[in-house]
Amino acid sequence: MSEKLLQIDGKQFEVREGITILEAAREVGIEIPTLCHHEGLEPHGGCRLCMVEVEERGWSKLVASCVYTVEKDLVVTTRSEKIDLVRKTILELLLAHAPDSPELLVLAQEYGADKDRFEKESSFCIHCGLCVRYCAEVKGAHAVGFLDRGARREISFVPEIAARECWNCKECFPLCPTSALQAAYVLTKALVFPNADGDSPAKC
Repeated sequence: MSEKLLQIDGKQFEVREGITILEAAREVGIEIPTLCHHEGLEPHGGCRLCMVEVEERGWSKLVASCVYTVEKDLVVTTRSEKIDLVRKTILELLLAHAPDSPELLVLAQEYGADKDRFEKESSFCIHCGLCVRYCAEVKGAHAVGFLDRGARREISFVPEIAARECWNCKECFPLCPTSALQAAYVLTKALVFPNADGDSPAKC
């Protein structure tokens, strides 16, 4: 596979053709924050926290680095006053939904985000989609998905599928940057098997 020459934060690098800016940056030791990316899943670009600035032929723009493929002579900036402001605002919006998420709070401290800037809408879900995509792409179970759209959007387990697939799996739990997934699971289990004891597997 051929390589592409590009510039990241003022330094020249040769990276593999066909990879994304996020992957290229990680390969050369440059960290870009992200909440919706997983190496085993198709790039999603949902959280937008990985936004970087790219320059091509004299034009610059902000792009999601997890879905933007590297190109020859691409100039990438991963940290700047403008980029940090974008990430700060995104974090403040996410913190309105998940104000106690440890992962968000660490990033908020780094970018100076105010967890109380926006009115709280504590659904605990930040719509990263990791659980939905992992269940569909890796497990092929489709046991969890999104309901509604916009501000009312939330994750939910499909009870009939969850009863067969989820009790002994839970592989998506560690992916969740908040407690939303665990809460949805407990609720689903209570609705489907109200007499289930502890965390033992429930039978259909």
